[in-house]
Amino acid sequence: MIGTGIGGVLTLLGEDHVLQRFGARRVSPRTVPMLMTNGAAAALSIEFGAKAGTYTPVSACASGAEAIAAGARLIRAGEADVVIAGGTEAAITAITLAAFAQIGALSKRGDPEFASRPFDRDRDGFVLGEGAGVMVLERADRASARGKRARIVLNGAGITSDAFHLTSPHPQGEGQSNAMKAALRQAGLHGGDIRHVNCHATGTATGDLAEARSIRQTLGPSPVLTAPKASLGHLVGAGGAVEAIVTVLSMRNELIPPTRNLENVSPEIDLDIVTGSARSGPIEAAITNSFGFGGQNVSLLFTMR
Repeated sequence: MIGTGIGGVLTLLGEDHVLQRFGARRVSPRTVPMLMTNGAAAALSIEFGAKAGTYTPVSACASGAEAIAAGARLIRAGEADVVIAGGTEAAITAITLAAFAQIGALSKRGDPEFASRPFDRDRDGFVLGEGAGVMVLERADRASARGKRARIVLNGAGITSDAFHLTSPHPQGEGQSNAMKAALRQAGLHGGDIRHVNCHATGTATGDLAEARSIRQTLGPSPVLTAPKASLGHLVGAGGAVEAIVTVLSMRNELIPPTRNLENVSPEIDLDIVTGSARSGPIEAAITNSFGFGGQNVSLLFTMR
């Protein structure tokens, strides 16, 4: 289960250049397998002999998180004992940068190290990144049978759609709130049970505010928040998977990383956001949010066991 938001755009652009300059006979025969969005999932299936099926969510920035949610569903349904799930993205090209810039999504600050500033009063967009993240999901009883204790459990996964706009979230975060509520219902928990939220928070003016509103109305003011895209960049389809891993590590190590570059919290956002240095303490339950263009919303809920 490997999601991607864009797929092999680097391959497409590179081979189009070859085609235009040298002709069709010079185009690589590997173009199709390198271009197809299910290529990463297929490669892992071949590598590990995984035969329960492959699945490639293509749901923009929620793709990696949706792959993890799908993997958990397979295990709960008894259709798989172990699932490799995550996301991958390599989409930094001139055309993707130009396209994101044209819709006002990218920060205009000159230094990318300091440009991304989620929840900040002066936020003005994100910094595009690349990466991949993969989790191995396993039934707890199977882990016990081989002498391992499952310390952290994926207890809930909510998937919703805003049905609102192709690039803008619902201003009150309605679909995002519904995704968190769905995850809470699956886990049998209430909003007040969530200690930590790993936010989607890309650093856009409308997106961060919508997420803050959805968190406040669903979970209340008490969860401790962090926004890793300030450090990692926006990994698009890989972001949800990488940030799920960050969430699990935060729970295991009892340490919530700070939100980089957050100097002046927006006055409209009245939530507890970690800044400066990491916040320590036990985390019994945490949510990680991934929200994509098209109104795709995924919330994963992890609990300590």
